[in-house]
Amino acid sequence: MASTKKDPVLVILQLTGANDYLNTIIPYTNPLYWDNRPKVNIPEELVVPIDDELAFRSDMEPLKDLYDQGKLAIINGIGFDNSPRSHFRAMDIWHTCEPDRIGTEGWVGKVIRDLDPSGENVLKGVNFGQGLPRAMTMRGVPVTSVNHLATYGVFSSVSGIKSAEERTQLLDSFARMYAPAIGTGPTMEYLGQTGLDALRGADIIKTAPQQYSSTVEYPTNAIATSLKDVAQVHLAGLGTQVFYTSHGPFDTHFNQGGSHTKLWQDISGAVDSFFADLREHDAGDNIVMMLFSEFGRRVRDNGTGTDHGAAGVAFVIGDQVKGGMYGAYPSLKPEDLTQGDLAPSYDFRGFYSTLVDRWLGLDAVPIVGGKFEQMAFV
Repeated sequence: MASTKKDPVLVILQLTGANDYLNTIIPYTNPLYWDNRPKVNIPEELVVPIDDELAFRSDMEPLKDLYDQGKLAIINGIGFDNSPRSHFRAMDIWHTCEPDRIGTEGWVGKVIRDLDPSGENVLKGVNFGQGLPRAMTMRGVPVTSVNHLATYGVFSSVSGIKSAEERTQLLDSFARMYAPAIGTGPTMEYLGQTGLDALRGADIIKTAPQQYSSTVEYPTNAIATSLKDVAQVHLAGLGTQVFYTSHGPFDTHFNQGGSHTKLWQDISGAVDSFFADLREHDAGDNIVMMLFSEFGRRVRDNGTGTDHGAAGVAFVIGDQVKGGMYGAYPSLKPEDLTQGDLAPSYDFRGFYSTLVDRWLGLDAVPIVGGKFEQMAFV
């Protein structure tokens, strides 16, 4: 459990599309890396060494600074057995913790349920981005999903509505549209309750920007906007304990050099600004951020990019994190590969278990579906 009197907060950043592990945490002194990556490699002058074996890429220097401060943990070889190498199926597995069947309940939804069993706070879990990730979907668990905080609110920006009274009347009509759905079957009931929860959350969360002031200048890109939104809601003290957002696409089959560089520049700058914002407001002592992707990419490049692989890397960042390297970096030896890919050495459900148990203070077993090895990064 977090050593703070404030409620622990978890920020989840999904790297959508399968991040290239080998070109993120680079085994720059291993000849097999250069043999397998004749075209798609990180040149030696652009690596930032961690030790005499592994390095960050240079566009991740803000994250390297956090690592040097002991606030960033690197989780090596994360994944699961028999990786399907399908974005959709792999993400389903990460989102539901169900590698052997199609799951219907998201692990984050279970977390929110256990943090707020009565569902009193519709802002206990908030997603920033289009739609709602399956990880947060669970019947009876309210979740608020926001595309962009500055323009969020039901009917709040419709030009034809000229008064608060008109807006209230429309909201009442909107609520009546949803209310009859309650009790008419599982699907309709879920949709109906979701609509009512959206109404409850909209007017509360849109107050966050009005209370926010900061000297930190975030970069102008999508992930920076999302993390600024996270900061605003966190600083508004609305009781949110789980934030979810994503960035991508990391599906770098071709022209990987430029796109992968831009992705990590955007993420590194956004994360750096986010934690600087929290420091400015003395509000970072109860926040941990996790970054994950559905799988890594193949060891051997395809000439201009990389194809779907297996084992990947995850990160955990925060003032309460015990930074460093966790788990062994997978072997690049041909005989140790799994169908030409790095073999996973750490089950992602152990990663989740660590955060659920040691950070959020919940029983991880029913959330991830069993007992899995935990690590000491929190």
